[in-house]
Amino acid sequence: MRDQRSIFMLAGLMCSRAWRVVPSLALQARTLPVPLVRTAFAGHLSGPLGGLRCAPALIRMCATQTDLPPGATMGPDGKPVDENGEPLSKNALKKLAKAAATAAKKAQKAAAKAEAAASQASSAAEAGGDGAEDVEEPPAPYSFTDPGVLMSTQTLEQLQRVYTPIRDLGAPGGVEPGQEIWVRGRLGRLRAGAANCFLVLRAQGQYTVQAVFFKDKQTPNQSKQMIAALGSLTEESVIDVRGQLVVADVKACSQSSVEVQITEAVLVSASAPKLPFEIDDAARSEAEIVTSEETERPFARIGQDARLNARWVDLRVPANQAIMRTQSAICTLFREALLARGFTEIHTPKLIPGESEGGAGVFTTDYFGQTACLAQSPQLYKQMAISGDLDRVFEVGPVFRAEKSNSRRHLCEFVGLDLEMAFHQHYNEVIDVLHAMFIHIFDGLETRYAAELGAVRAQYPSEKPLWTTDPLIVHWEEAMAMLEGTDEGAPGLDDLNTVQERKLGALVRDKYGTDFFFLDRFPASVRPFYTMPCPDDARYSNSYDVFLRGEEICSGAQRVHDPDLLIKTITSKGVPLEPLKAYIDSMRFGMPPHGGGGIGMERVVFLYLGLDNVRKASMFPRDPSRCSP
Repeated sequence: MRDQRSIFMLAGLMCSRAWRVVPSLALQARTLPVPLVRTAFAGHLSGPLGGLRCAPALIRMCATQTDLPPGATMGPDGKPVDENGEPLSKNALKKLAKAAATAAKKAQKAAAKAEAAASQASSAAEAGGDGAEDVEEPPAPYSFTDPGVLMSTQTLEQLQRVYTPIRDLGAPGGVEPGQEIWVRGRLGRLRAGAANCFLVLRAQGQYTVQAVFFKDKQTPNQSKQMIAALGSLTEESVIDVRGQLVVADVKACSQSSVEVQITEAVLVSASAPKLPFEIDDAARSEAEIVTSEETERPFARIGQDARLNARWVDLRVPANQAIMRTQSAICTLFREALLARGFTEIHTPKLIPGESEGGAGVFTTDYFGQTACLAQSPQLYKQMAISGDLDRVFEVGPVFRAEKSNSRRHLCEFVGLDLEMAFHQHYNEVIDVLHAMFIHIFDGLETRYAAELGAVRAQYPSEKPLWTTDPLIVHWEEAMAMLEGTDEGAPGLDDLNTVQERKLGALVRDKYGTDFFFLDRFPASVRPFYTMPCPDDARYSNSYDVFLRGEEICSGAQRVHDPDLLIKTITSKGVPLEPLKAYIDSMRFGMPPHGGGGIGMERVVFLYLGLDNVRKASMFPRDPSRCSP
């Protein structure tokens, strides 16, 4: 066995040619019997050992050794003989040769495997791969950490960390290249390779920046681990990144002139790997989807229910994020316009003892044994505020309508933008204020919120609506004359239906060049009980609707401010007097003439942006079939 193992080692050395550089191992061959070596190698090996036919040097190297198989000696001719001096039999020689050949073949295979492993280790060392893992590296100047759930236990250093908004990176007046920064964002896209990793961070739905990490030659193992850690992140996870802001050309990002070279990354909150739907799918325009349907790989169309069931994900879509910011902008501009005109913001009850509107359904609830309603509007309390000499008031608050309508423009709960004001001579004074307020909103959206409008219009294309500098007031009689002769017809003293509204909007646009106008002198029969009748024709009222793109966005009127006339109109509408006693009493102690309007905020957003459904303009819409989430 010892001789066979020695032959195995020698054959391995010859196959791998390692004997040239490991003479100590080669010398072990001297312990082998020369005949055994000759028998083992002569004519039995090929390939890398083909030169063994010229192996006398090797045999001579071993010639001083006299060890032979048990009972055998070296004969005069240099051949092994048995204890009687007879040459070994052919069978004995064959057995020796077979054993040596088997050992040599095993050695050849082992040597080939050893050579391949050595080559792989050498390549890995050069590339910084697994073969170089035992090589000691200097400490890495970069890191990735997952601290777990943030529970406000940060260090003083972490608390003093200053974050730069992504929108400021490389922007005029923002952070310039060359500075080290911290940013936080969602992982919008990720592409990891063997030697690099590219991340796109997104913030506020529309601002994106590329962050990059490249393999470091000085710390190949550690940088490999860094790339693996970054590459394992799931899209939509929230991460912090520290790095150097450098000049770059990244057309796919909003911050296209810069990128962040990552020094440190921190996982703040991991996203589940499977989203309810892909953000990219939900962000495509209808035109893109329709075009793709003619190809072999059509885009997915995300339905309205799927979006609303996971609305918190849907709101991350750039257009939807911008719609919510447009919603906020409209409320801000509404407040600005009215505060600048001497209005006071008020907050009225939403639990009331009776209906605040005539004809609209109400949600009822138990109020300690009494029946109460959710307010259909702050109307009655706005008027009481005028009686209290607040003079000009407005409110931004929820409005509830129990109307079982599943149309594209109706909601059961929406945000009301309401105003009420005392006037001196004519309710046109109220119309002038309403017009100025709306123009302030429209101008403000186009100038101060152009980025948000651009993000919305990229997915939901629409043109900027047209409006006039001065109020355009179309009286009911003129509107009926315009509609007569059309396929939609004129309703006479009935209310307009949706088709007639849109047709009237188109006719007004053609005639007056505007999408925004007031329709005045509505029939008294279709208006609430608090509406002042027209002095020249009791069939009509001092009331108006405001139209945008052919649909109503605001309803208003001069209010009845005389208690006796108010009782008469309430009775004529069949509305009970008792729940309205306090409201009627507020007129008995001197009430100035006044008027106002109620605006559906979501309706303004929906129509100004040219959306196809008001639910897109509501954060969490409520309609007859949806009360969750």
